[in-house]
Amino acid sequence: MPTPHTARMAQAAQVQAPPPPDLSTVWLRVFLDVSRHGSFTVAARELGWTQSAVSRQISSLEAALGGDPLFDRLPRGVRLTAHGRTLLPHAEETVARLRAMQRELAALRDLTGGTLRFGAFATADAALVPRAIAAFRARHPGVTLTREEGLTPGLLARLGDGGLDLAIVSSTGGALSGGDVEAYELHHLLDEGLYVAVPPDHPLAGHASVRLSQLAGEDWVSGSADAEGTLLEEAHRHGFRPRIAHVVAEWTAKQGYVAAGLGVTLVPALAAESVRPDITLVPVRDEDAPPRAVYAATARGRVPPPAVGPFLEALRATQVASQGRAFLPRSPTA
Repeated sequence: MPTPHTARMAQAAQVQAPPPPDLSTVWLRVFLDVSRHGSFTVAARELGWTQSAVSRQISSLEAALGGDPLFDRLPRGVRLTAHGRTLLPHAEETVARLRAMQRELAALRDLTGGTLRFGAFATADAALVPRAIAAFRARHPGVTLTREEGLTPGLLARLGDGGLDLAIVSSTGGALSGGDVEAYELHHLLDEGLYVAVPPDHPLAGHASVRLSQLAGEDWVSGSADAEGTLLEEAHRHGFRPRIAHVVAEWTAKQGYVAAGLGVTLVPALAAESVRPDITLVPVRDEDAPPRAVYAATARGRVPPPAVGPFLEALRATQVASQGRAFLPRSPTA
């Protein structure tokens, strides 16, 4: 364990360490060419320069590094000095890192590499998100996609603090109201209607549509013990407080409770395609539960990664292609 004296000496040495030299990458590339060929003349010919221009670059590099010669000038060509041999691996590593940087930046720009970080709420993961991922990867297989799942407020917070590049969010529970929304660009994707999931032998199972007030006496299966901020919040506007009998977070588990006759649950259209066959979906009338808006959100005032635009296109194309399935159910209003 270092003593206080040695710790002070190490700290002083660190403080007194000279700053790194200001080097031109051109100098390093010329140095590597000369060391590879052992000749100013051959290096100049390869670079398309004059021999004196190559010599000036090497002289500038030597001066920046303290003035010690990097090459012995011999009757035929040049040879690395001890200083040159010490510099060589560092110059090779520096130039290799710069070339790798150029490749990575080009890959990011050309969508042949890079990473897109996005998040989505749970039901968007049922069909919209995986189809968009598949479409995006078919066109840009080199881009890495990382996904997080969460509720809209949390996803927007992650977007705001820079943890995500894009978030797929919804207007459920008024999460997109208030001044904080000004911090985001909201790209509208779709308006999503609701179904109520009931057991097949339920009295409402054969109805073309249902009003929320018809469900006032039901036991509910919900992801929260409190209806506020959930799909069930609309029930309060229709004069009843839903009786939440079972709090179940996961969508497939909720369906299991419904299939067992333990209650009913609301299912957004985005999740309708993944509903199990032993339950029945009945559309909730739009005037009772207005379709919730689904958006792709990006942070306002920030330069997004190049992959954001194409991923938005994939989301929109997926939504359009899916309109004939279950993405935009419109329940009868009569």
